[in-house]
Amino acid sequence: MNETFARRLTGLAGIAAAAALIIEVPLYFVYSGPPPDANVLSRLLLAIFSLAFLIVFVTAFRELVKRVNPAYDWVGSLAFAVGLVYVAVTLVSSGLEAGAVIAADRAIDPTIAVSGTYVLYGTIGKVLMALFLTVVGFGISRTNLLPRWTGRSAYVLAGVNLAFVPSLFFGNDPADLYAANGWGTTASLGAILSYWLLALGITTYRSATARAGLPAQPR
Repeated sequence: MNETFARRLTGLAGIAAAAALIIEVPLYFVYSGPPPDANVLSRLLLAIFSLAFLIVFVTAFRELVKRVNPAYDWVGSLAFAVGLVYVAVTLVSSGLEAGAVIAADRAIDPTIAVSGTYVLYGTIGKVLMALFLTVVGFGISRTNLLPRWTGRSAYVLAGVNLAFVPSLFFGNDPADLYAANGWGTTASLGAILSYWLLALGITTYRSATARAGLPAQPR
């Protein structure tokens, strides 16, 4: 995988993951009570596709860092490892919620009814995402593989995720901003992440065209 291809693959994967998230998040706000099964399963399916694209993103990002500056290969590997753990944790929570909805004989809100899942994608997910974003921001800033704003914004978003880590102490009412499964802790942060990932994906993909027009640099 050369650098140009790594940039394009990273960008496309980021755009695809962001697109699935952008479609998914509004589905959480359609119903005020327990949503119908179709709504829950649709948003969980979109989440699964988004996480699948995220796997491609972290894999390609690892290769991109390696191509741009081999001395920081460890940074790409760390981002890859943390990204995979985040995906695994979130997939488990999605699977538990989907299973509960399918098995229930009435409409339920899995963000409340399925105890524990909101800790997986809440506090646990926020710690993992904060670490992932910090590593990505560090890798970008040290290797200069993308514009400075991408690395700085990753640090800012990591800080926002850390701010919501203590949310597990504030109950499980989705209507509360700062609850373990509150709209701020989950849906709002998911929306922010999706648009950041979209901007990062577009920037990374466009950087491939810019790099393709430059003469080859000795390594």
